[in-house]
Amino acid sequence: MDALNIISQDHSNLWRLATTIDHVAADMEAGAPVEQSFFNAVFDYIEQFVDRSHHPKEDDYLFRLLRLRSPEAASILDSLQVEHRDGPAKLAALRDKVSQASAGALSGGQLATELRSYTVGLKAHIRTEEKSVLPLARSALLEADWAEINQAFLDNDDPLFGEKAREEFRQLFHRIVSLAPESVGLGGHSEGTLQPLPDRTKAEVQLRVEGMESCYGRIKALKGISIEVRRGETVALVGANGAGKTTFLRTLSGVQPMSAGSIHFKGEDISRLRSDKRMRLGICQSPEGRQVFGPLSIEDNLALGAYTQPREQVAGDMEKIFTMFPILKEKRALPAGTLSGGQQQMLAIGRALMGRPSLLLLDEPSMGLAPLLVEEVFNVIKMLKSKGMTILLVEQNAFAALAIADRGYVLETGTVTLTGTGQELISNEQVRAAYLGM
Repeated sequence: MDALNIISQDHSNLWRLATTIDHVAADMEAGAPVEQSFFNAVFDYIEQFVDRSHHPKEDDYLFRLLRLRSPEAASILDSLQVEHRDGPAKLAALRDKVSQASAGALSGGQLATELRSYTVGLKAHIRTEEKSVLPLARSALLEADWAEINQAFLDNDDPLFGEKAREEFRQLFHRIVSLAPESVGLGGHSEGTLQPLPDRTKAEVQLRVEGMESCYGRIKALKGISIEVRRGETVALVGANGAGKTTFLRTLSGVQPMSAGSIHFKGEDISRLRSDKRMRLGICQSPEGRQVFGPLSIEDNLALGAYTQPREQVAGDMEKIFTMFPILKEKRALPAGTLSGGQQQMLAIGRALMGRPSLLLLDEPSMGLAPLLVEEVFNVIKMLKSKGMTILLVEQNAFAALAIADRGYVLETGTVTLTGTGQELISNEQVRAAYLGM
């Protein structure tokens, strides 16, 4: 069902776009000027891709065949197709409102109201398709129908989020990434390829570990590990169970004693610093196994992650986490112990982000999760990377970790045995045989 994956990906991207519009509308209500160039880019994208490509393919293929196969489809599809038909006129009316606001004939607050009305309708449209149309299509359509639909949707040249994204939308893409990170659970699989990878080889070294050793009684778990992480890098530490990955992160955080070696963070020797002081410097960890506070609410768990931060910024930071993980907002008052494993992982990452880390430590974020949830968690990591966050990722799922990492280290029985870029390690025959099952 390739077409349904493409449709859900389009929906995820449209949802992010609508969320970005909502953010900009809120800024205008607070007195910010009308950004006509931003809205022109938004409307051009919707006109070029959504109204001229996405909607016609749904009408001509998916909706047409669904009407043939399911008697109940008409009651759902009639209103959706009216919205498809009226879309260009609504967009033209919004363009006119933006022009009026830019000329001073309409206030920013009035324009914000019009924009919110539009995004409410867009999100309602997406929800109807995701919750009603796509499930019905899965059950009602025949194999021959899917062949026809898939053929139409495989030619899906998204000018903003696609592989051949256009230069004219570059600033819009960056704005979306900044204001509306990908919402987990909406079916998104990628963030597009517009954002160029920065040259991290010239960035300053943020973390340098030299000769780290750590023991459990007489057993030496770490045997002289040396690594470095540059500002803005995503560095993966991969290896089998028992290789020492979690011990390394615990020692780096100051929870596990270090028996030899040194740790320099932002040029400062923190080898003898207590764990709480390291956290105050910006080293925040999402631990293995989530370790949320089960009896406490989701809000309280997130607030605990921000206990070192000024109180006045906590509410705003929490809203950013809720934007990133909408399911946490829906359940914000519930005990964290009632969440599923995937939702607890989202909470653990959100709690670490509440500390405003300059170095984020992620310990086995995919452990125990179903494949679709693993994909969603790695989407979040990619989003954080795109925003320039420095990440040290410890992960047994070597392929997924190395695929998004700038560089990687392979750990075996407490020793680094290989290092290189993520792609170099994926291509390494020794790594492929030992960790990638190839």
